[in-house]
Amino acid sequence: MPFPFVSFFARLSLLGAGLAVGGCAIAPNETPRPDVSDSASSALPQARGAVAPAAPLLPSMLFAGGAASFQAWRCTSDQDMVTAVGERELRLWSAHGAYRLPPAVVASGARYQQGDLSVWVKGDEAMVESANGRLDCRAKVERETLTRQERPGVMFHARGNEPGWVVNLAHDAPRVTLLLDYGERELSLPYRVTEMDNAEGRVALASGQADRSFELRLEARACFDDMSGEPFPARVTLTIDGQTYRGCGQGIAP
Repeated sequence: MPFPFVSFFARLSLLGAGLAVGGCAIAPNETPRPDVSDSASSALPQARGAVAPAAPLLPSMLFAGGAASFQAWRCTSDQDMVTAVGERELRLWSAHGAYRLPPAVVASGARYQQGDLSVWVKGDEAMVESANGRLDCRAKVERETLTRQERPGVMFHARGNEPGWVVNLAHDAPRVTLLLDYGERELSLPYRVTEMDNAEGRVALASGQADRSFELRLEARACFDDMSGEPFPARVTLTIDGQTYRGCGQGIAP
C-alpha cells in the first residue's frame, strides 16, 4: 500500500548529496551520467592568436539527453514529476532532484532502475518505488524537446509568464539575450559563472557588464509552465532591475 510520506522525493534526497534509498546512497551523477552537459560549447574564431571566451558547459541534467519529448506526470500525494526517455536511460525530475535510470528487465511496459529507485511505465500510468515508499502516477501534458533547428545558436532557452519573458544563452559565447515585458525590452549582455554544481544540476550566472547587473539561476528540477502545464527539466529565476522573474527552461543540445 502507498507509503504515508510527507514528500516522497524529499525523503529520497535527505540522506546525502544524492539519492539515498535502503541505506545505499546513489548520487545523481553516477554512471552513466557524464560530468558535464549535453551542450557543446566552442570558442569564437581567434583574432591574432587570442582565444575568445567560450560558453560554459552546463550540467547534463538541464538537457533531455537525446529524448524526443518531456512527459509530465501527476502522482499521488500531489507530487508531480517530469520524465524524458532516451535510447539508454530514463531521466526523471522531481521537485527535489534529478535522476538517471538505466533500463531493467520487465515482462510488460518499460522499467528503469537505479539502486532501489525504480520507475515502471505502462501506457499512461507509471509506478515509482523506493525503500521510502511508492507513488502511483498518471501521464498529463507531453511536450516535444526544443532543438537547435528551432532555436539556432541557443544552448539554453527559458521562459515565463505575467509578464511574459524569454532568456536565451548563446551556444558559442558567454552571452545572454533577454526579452522582457512581453518583448518590449530586449537586452544582449555578457555573463560570468558564479556557481556551477554538476552533481546537483545547479548554475548561477551574473552580469559581465558593470553598469547592467542581473542574476540568472538554473536548477535541474521538475518545472511546469504555469499557463499551459507543459513540462521542463529546469527551474529558472531571473533577477534584474529590482524585479524577479520565475519560469522554466531546457538545455538544447546540438
